[in-house]
Parts: sequence; C-alpha cells; structure tokens
Amino acid sequence: MARTGPQKYPGAVLDLFFGNGRYSGSDMEVNCGVIHTTEGPTLYDYNDGASAPTITSVPDFKNQRLVHHQHFDIDESARALVNKAGGVQTNTANAFQWELVGTCDPATSKKWTAQGIQHIYWPNPPDWAIREVAAVMQWLHKNHGIPLTGRPEWRAYPASYGATSVRMSFSEWTKFTGWCGHQHVPENDHGDPGALPFARILAVAKGQANPAPQEDDVALTDAEIKKVAAAAAEAVWVKALASPTAEPGTNPLRQAGTFLRWGDQHTADILAAIAELSAQVAALEARLTD
Repeated sequence: MARTGPQKYPGAVLDLFFGNGRYSGSDMEVNCGVIHTTEGPTLYDYNDGASAPTITSVPDFKNQRLVHHQHFDIDESARALVNKAGGVQTNTANAFQWELVGTCDPATSKKWTAQGIQHIYWPNPPDWAIREVAAVMQWLHKNHGIPLTGRPEWRAYPASYGATSVRMSFSEWTKFTGWCGHQHVPENDHGDPGALPFARILAVAKGQANPAPQEDDVALTDAEIKKVAAAAAEAVWVKALASPTAEPGTNPLRQAGTFLRWGDQHTADILAAIAELSAQVAALEARLTD
C-alpha cells in the first residue's frame, strides 16, 4: 500500500528516526490515531525503536510548545502497542501512534510535583498544550484524513487499566476511525492517557472553541465601581453578624469585634478575608480618583 500525503510532520525533529533502520514498519494509510502518555517526564530512545510510536511530543515549558520527535513516517506502522498472536492487528491497523511526554496518573503527578519535576498532568493540561495537540490533529485530518472524531469515554487512570468497558472489541477496533487512547485498544492493558480532556481538544481542533473560554475585559462605570465597593464592605459585616455569638440588637461594630475574637482557630482566616476585601475596596476607590 503506497504512502500518500506528506510523511513528516512540519518542524518535527528527526534525531530518533527509526523508519530506515532495523525496526522500520509496514506501509499503510493511517485512518485513526492512538494517544499514549509516556509516564515519564523526558524523551527516551525506545530501545532503538523496538517500542517506538510514530511521534513523541516533549513539552518545552519555557516557550509553551510541544517539540515533536518523529520516529516513523506517518503512513508507516509504529511499535507502541502490544500485538498478541491471533486476534487482531494493532500496530499495523492504520494507526498513527502518539506519545505525549508526561503522566496521566494522579499519584505520579503528585510525586513529581513534590520532587520539583516540571511536567504535564495530561488530564489537566495547560491551554498551550491543548492548542499544540489540536494542531497536530488538524494537520493529520487535512493531510491524511484522520476524522476529527473519537471515543466518547476517556476513563481516569488507574480505573482505565486492564480489561475495562472502554476497551474496544476486535470488531470495533477493525472498523474504528478517528481518535482513541491506549486504554481503548484491544489486546492491550495499559490505561493511558487517562482522563484526557478529549472533548476540549477536539473542539479546538475543529475551530469551535478556544482552549479555555476567555472573558472580555469590560470597563466599569463609576456607579458600578461604587456598587462593587459597597458590596465588598458589606460582606465584612455580613460575616460579623453571622457569628454564632451574635446577639439580637447588638451594635454591628461591637459585633464585628466579637466575631474577630471568635476562637483562635478562625481568627487568622477571618482577618485574611477582611484584609483581602479591604484591599479590593482600596483598589476600586483608587480607580475613582484616577
């Protein structure tokens, strides 16, 4: 089967390209994509290509982009899936395979964070990473016809591991086009990429949404600023009057003092809240005098 269309993703790094080596794959025409997560914070060599995907995308946090290291041509079978004897074909089933460097495991993400290891937790990626993933999906749709569709459920890890209800049957897999995760592929037990926000990514790829809704800045009128300032100040007294020690008919100023003395456990939080509200009031009043 001839390889049609461009075979290198624009700007891809070819430092670990295995398509002309020992593990070069079979020709095919991609019609689906399988998304993995590396469960490691860096790029690795996949044993000289023995277990490599089509592309590995490494976060460049400084420049807020993904650096795409391409390992095989787009229409060449990769090697990131288990393919058991009998059953169905996996790697050669017209599948573009994509490793996203990072983790889908909340426990791993928590550990890396504690260790100061910068990483992407793919169930909650930054907006720029969503844009970058969506851009690859757009390109593959335009140049290779992979539909901008996908599996409806992307189950959170570790519940996504093993023989779960989200994993496709042999029949579903052989007919599948669009996008899925490693957790969906038969003959495999991995649960990556976990609860990837696929619906958000897909909407961006289709040009239907920004990665995150952006609210337009709207200038407030002086009357609106006064109203917000008054509401912020009032909130202080509402908290004071809501104290369990409130007595009917108590002067609000005195009651506020009682409220602030309401136990050492709450005093710091209450003072912090009042300080924050006071700062908001000061900032709003400052705008009135500009």
